[in-house]
Amino acid sequence: MSSRTDGFRESNMHSSGLLFAAALLSVLVARSGGGNITNQGFYSPFAQDGPALKLDQARLAFHNYLTEQVQVFYTSDYCYKCVKQHLVTVKPNNNNASAVVSTKFTLTLQVESRRRNSTLCRWSQIYEEGGHYSVRIQMPSAFTNPICISSVDKRPNNAYLPLLVAALLLAVIALLFVVATYIYRRRRTSKCIQILCCQDPLYSMDNDGARVGETARDTGEAKPSRLLSLDAFRGFALTVMVFVNYGGGGYWFFQHAPWNGLTVADLVMPWFVFIIGTSVVLAFSSMQRRGVGRLQLLRKITWRTVVLMMLGFCFLNYSPRDGPLSWSWLRIPGVLQRLGFTYFVLSLLQTFWGQTQIPERAHQWWNAAQDIFLYWPQWVIIILLETLWLCITFLMPVPNCPTGYLGAGGIGDDGLYPNCTGGAAGYIDRWLFGDNMFRYPTCKEMYLTVQPFDPEGILGTINSIVMGFLGMQAGKIIVFYRRKTLHVLCRYLVWAVILGISAAILSKCTRDGGFIPVNKNLWSLSYVACLGCFSFLLLGGMFFVIDVKGWWHGQPFIYPGMNSIFVYVGHSLLGFYFPFSWEMHFQGSHWEILLQNLWGTALWVLIAYLLYRNKFFLRI
Repeated sequence: MSSRTDGFRESNMHSSGLLFAAALLSVLVARSGGGNITNQGFYSPFAQDGPALKLDQARLAFHNYLTEQVQVFYTSDYCYKCVKQHLVTVKPNNNNASAVVSTKFTLTLQVESRRRNSTLCRWSQIYEEGGHYSVRIQMPSAFTNPICISSVDKRPNNAYLPLLVAALLLAVIALLFVVATYIYRRRRTSKCIQILCCQDPLYSMDNDGARVGETARDTGEAKPSRLLSLDAFRGFALTVMVFVNYGGGGYWFFQHAPWNGLTVADLVMPWFVFIIGTSVVLAFSSMQRRGVGRLQLLRKITWRTVVLMMLGFCFLNYSPRDGPLSWSWLRIPGVLQRLGFTYFVLSLLQTFWGQTQIPERAHQWWNAAQDIFLYWPQWVIIILLETLWLCITFLMPVPNCPTGYLGAGGIGDDGLYPNCTGGAAGYIDRWLFGDNMFRYPTCKEMYLTVQPFDPEGILGTINSIVMGFLGMQAGKIIVFYRRKTLHVLCRYLVWAVILGISAAILSKCTRDGGFIPVNKNLWSLSYVACLGCFSFLLLGGMFFVIDVKGWWHGQPFIYPGMNSIFVYVGHSLLGFYFPFSWEMHFQGSHWEILLQNLWGTALWVLIAYLLYRNKFFLRI
């Protein structure tokens, strides 16, 4: 989430071992080559010169043995229909030149001759971090075309070794924790075990504050409990968010996608929004059953919304350079601002059109889907909001831009729409906020955009509400079918399948070629459907493991999950101070930065645990 522009990556909000394993799989892609480039071994001292390489960089040297000057251009295969960019010019007659290239994505390079007005060589390759490569441009004989011969002068670093070591260490720690917990539980008395196992976690749930009892219909007995899986899910998302905000070990897949597509960092904020929706239903249903009036609920809603927005405006916009409230750099949209407004709308829906009592189940045709039909006013409002998003996105005319444009602008789309970043969404935000918005969007580096674009803008907030409403549906399922675990899990699975298929259709299972690509910057409809699918699966899985079977109690994620505001604001304000970070001395390697980011994340989990042990919970 981007709450500041001085180093925090925008994570529009673990099992760490699983995340690391997924990241490793995502980068084990096939290396490809093409054109008329061949590979031969030869030594080039030129490639060893130059300053030290940084993360995600390799050095590429070109040796021109032709009698004509050549120019080298490149494009990133991740950059959709991007205009080729000049890399280096190499003079004739055994001259050479070198350049630093990115190792994040596959690069397509081509060597061109102005005199011949043609492309001499063209190939695609993923260059690996820290490697030194050479390309020799030569003419084999007078009767053939020029060829390019590639070689490796210095072997690249094993960039993923630190990640593998960290994953193994985390797996060992998790295994030791499981074994220690098992031994401890075995030594407890049978009476304590019986009491722990016989609690009904679905009987009453309020994850929006202190533990609140819910009166059972048959006995009138209050049985306070929490839905621990929801706290664990919140803490899991928060832990991932802290890690990626600290830098994610310097790995590109722990940073946001340049434009379309998904990375680990793109997952966390929709999870938070989904959790907000679920918590609203559980908490407000409990309060309404206890007789809390609408006026009191409205005061509570308004207070929380104002506090969240003020936190976003003041604290997370702070800059020591200009002071806490300088309008010259103040960012009006933001993560907490969007979360606060989304919470406000969802709470209003539940306050005015929620069900205070679950009706008796009569034999009616819609009984199997009463968690949908009984909330038809909410569905009407959400459908109208989504229709508004679709109409504005695809029908609103934007000056000098094609109607319905969803691209990044800049050099993308053949460079035809350089100032159209974000289409209607970007145009509306720039008109309303001017420069008081996010100035370093994720597309800036790759697409060379010049327009500011804020991923927490006005239009995307509509789909944020839709995402939260999906979370509300998860909460309604728990409320309606709390004594029927199989019904809850089956409905979660059905929703995940429906949303997953919808996302596949909208995106055509491609990154850039779908009707509506999966795009976190725009919070596109396919992005909401895709992350809704993931959210139902994750919450359903944690619900089964934690609340139903009791195999796991959510540690350590449950601790930051119960103090999420404290951890989020704390890590945002103190992230670049010791002991959470320090001045690094080995910036060309992932070892130190990964250690620092894991250390900072672990410290916040430890702080949350200590607060939990002392029963301190920061609530708004």
